[in-house]
Amino acid sequence: MTHPDILKKTILDNSEISNDYVKNQDCNAKPSVTFMAVIKRQLRIVFMGTPGFAVASLQFLMDAGYPIVGVVTAPDKPGGRGMKQMISSPVKQFAVAHALTLMQPANLRSKVFVAELKALQADLQIVVAFRMLPEVIWAMPPKGTMNLHGSLLPAYRGAAPIHWAVIRGEKVTGVTTFLLQHQIDTGQILLQRELPILDSDDSGVVHDRMMRIGAGLVVASADLISIGQYQLHDQEESKASHAPKIHHEDGHIRWGSTALDIYNLIRGMSPYPGAWAVLDGIECKIWKSIIHSTEHHLNPGTMRVMGKSLIVRAIDGEIELVEVQMAGKKRMRARDFINGYKIKDWFLT
Repeated sequence: MTHPDILKKTILDNSEISNDYVKNQDCNAKPSVTFMAVIKRQLRIVFMGTPGFAVASLQFLMDAGYPIVGVVTAPDKPGGRGMKQMISSPVKQFAVAHALTLMQPANLRSKVFVAELKALQADLQIVVAFRMLPEVIWAMPPKGTMNLHGSLLPAYRGAAPIHWAVIRGEKVTGVTTFLLQHQIDTGQILLQRELPILDSDDSGVVHDRMMRIGAGLVVASADLISIGQYQLHDQEESKASHAPKIHHEDGHIRWGSTALDIYNLIRGMSPYPGAWAVLDGIECKIWKSIIHSTEHHLNPGTMRVMGKSLIVRAIDGEIELVEVQMAGKKRMRARDFINGYKIKDWFLT
């Protein structure tokens, strides 16, 4: 009997987990709904996360009936005008709104924090978009620490799997739950689910789609762990690839690249941090574009106006700039840019 049959009633109805993607999990008996409800109440979970991406998983776990005995998130940070306001993470805001036990350690190795965490007596820790944990933390609960990663591991290990998958023109990505071990993103895999990347998707669209599907996969994985009937699968090191943290220079458009590579970079860097080029000595961010296969003999980086459109030459085609933003200015459509900005040098670098 397959895992999707077992969890037919325990996975959230809106988790979008399908039989096609929950793989290699076999069990001998089908627990009743009542049995699962009792088992869930006995599984004490500490949740660790910071951004909005993590909130969906926390919400899904609570909706599924799991007791969240503690939430760990980043300390408040200065923000707002003049950096005078302390800004709480989305996970903290959710935890406070639901009266959950909250911890915000500056140092994850602090003896005080370690003692507080141990006192919660968690059976399982679940990590979604949080910091790298020291062994004293991830090895603490008897059922281990589970992480949700935004790729089909071992592909795109690292801090920015969504960005790099879009930048590299992938057609399919996915989410993975796995148990933490010493090396980052190398632990044994619990579950995976694929999701498509459409040619028109930017990183923000993929992020939002993945957030919901990933939250469902977290619940499915917790269900497996709660009944103690699951299989772990080693990652294939020969298929590993990496997705390092995005830096400003990664967004610099090289107009001598192919039009497709430039188009993918622009959508991969949107909505944050933005792909960019230099126009008239000023950094210009390019948020949206359209790819064209037009051929002519202009040098790569040459920009021209065609009606209300901004067209830039690549090595093998052209890129139409749809939304741009000069440094210090507002984001605007190309037609508004043409009407309001006097271009001196029609060459992007």
